Amino acid sequence: MGGVATDNSIKDDGKGRNPRTTRRARRRMTGTERREQLLDIGRTLFAERGFEGTSVEEIAAKAGVSKPVVYEHFGGKEGLYAVVVDREMSRLLSMVTGALTAGHPRELLEQAAFALLDYIEQYTDGFHILVRDSPVAQSTGTFASLIGDIATQVEDILGVEFKGRGYDAKLAPMYSQALVGMVALTGQWWLNVRKPKKAEVAAHLVNLAWHGLQGLEHDPQLVGRRRA
Repeated sequence: MGGVATDNSIKDDGKGRNPRTTRRARRRMTGTERREQLLDIGRTLFAERGFEGTSVEEIAAKAGVSKPVVYEHFGGKEGLYAVVVDREMSRLLSMVTGALTAGHPRELLEQAAFALLDYIEQYTDGFHILVRDSPVAQSTGTFASLIGDIATQVEDILGVEFKGRGYDAKLAPMYSQALVGMVALTGQWWLNVRKPKKAEVAAHLVNLAWHGLQGLEHDPQLVGRRRA
């Protein structure tokens, strides 16, 4: 009964911290983990504030690291931004091209429209970044160039359809740009209003595109006075 009580707990380090707990809490991220963390933080800030409104200091602070860590991984804000944009462009292009699996042209149009709207809905931050101009857009690509890449995929489909229906297949690139551009611009508008529902937006886009293609004239003529 009169024995001396023993304390088997680990003593603190003199600053009120348990060394074992501190070591656990301070597990160092691997280089890959840190890079992904910085990319996630950068994506969020670039979407909210744009390229100019985001600083390396803020990125580093939110990551809990010093500025040199950001420079070590990306060489600076421009490098981080370039990787973020490249990833988002690849993601969107992959979603659209991967969706084009149907055999019927109208269903292909639906799949393309849904793919873009899905991306906007699921990766809103990424879309905000892609449609916003930046000083490094020339080196990383632009939303317009991405739309061009997607239009190239649609161009091949239209070319086959044009040829089979007796239209000039050489016009397929122009029509593919028009169709994809229509969906992309509508997507930017829908990003802000989110009305009507996604499926309804897709249905109306395809309605306009499909019935426009169905009534396509072989040799369209201008109706106004201007000829050049």
